[in-house]
Amino acid sequence: MAERIISACDGASKGNPGPAGWAWVIAGADGRPERWEAGPLGRATNNVAELTALKELLGAVGPGTPLEVRMDSQYAMKAVTQWLPGWRRKGWKTAAGTPVANKDLIVAIDALLAERDVEFVYVPAHQVDGDPLNAFADRAASDTAVAQQPAGTSLGSAAPEPRAESAPPARRGSAGSSAGSSGQAPRARSGGRSGGASTGGRTKAKFPGACRCGRPYGVGDPIAKNPDGWGHPDCVKAAAPA
Repeated sequence: MAERIISACDGASKGNPGPAGWAWVIAGADGRPERWEAGPLGRATNNVAELTALKELLGAVGPGTPLEVRMDSQYAMKAVTQWLPGWRRKGWKTAAGTPVANKDLIVAIDALLAERDVEFVYVPAHQVDGDPLNAFADRAASDTAVAQQPAGTSLGSAAPEPRAESAPPARRGSAGSSAGSSGQAPRARSGGRSGGASTGGRTKAKFPGACRCGRPYGVGDPIAKNPDGWGHPDCVKAAAPA
């Protein structure tokens, strides 16, 4: 079996909408950035930039290669791991019957995910000791949004300059285990060809977040797995079938 490639992708929009760019990065055996690409989008929203980054990454990696994708966009991650199957069943309509936003990108990503072994890992953005691959992709996307010029290893571009203290190199992990910086949220399989998340036991939040009910939770608060991700244990109970 091929070794799982560790990667990250990110998008940036200076104004949302505004000058935008996307970027992806792939780690080498030492966990440090080995290949990366970034491209301009002209004027676009942050969500478009995030989805474009994922689409470009999937297109750059062979379909037979197991892949781990680290992302800091909850919208993009939930779109592909939770919402996408329902959108497809409904003919690319939301539960309210309205057209899915950014449909063309979602449909393209769905096609690229078909029959692929992809794991998604949510990593919080802009952390001093955060995930180094995500930080690299964030800098590359932000720089490209400003410059509106493509960049990357294939073009001989220099790596984007760090804007904060560097974190340790990413750790390569086996399928189903936690990899990279400590405190990452649980992995999620692609929603393109698999079912939704199941409920689980309690744990303590290592990063702040938002529950499916719309209320936030803080570091150290008890949380539990629900059909939409992680949130308050009471909301898990409310979501469970009678």
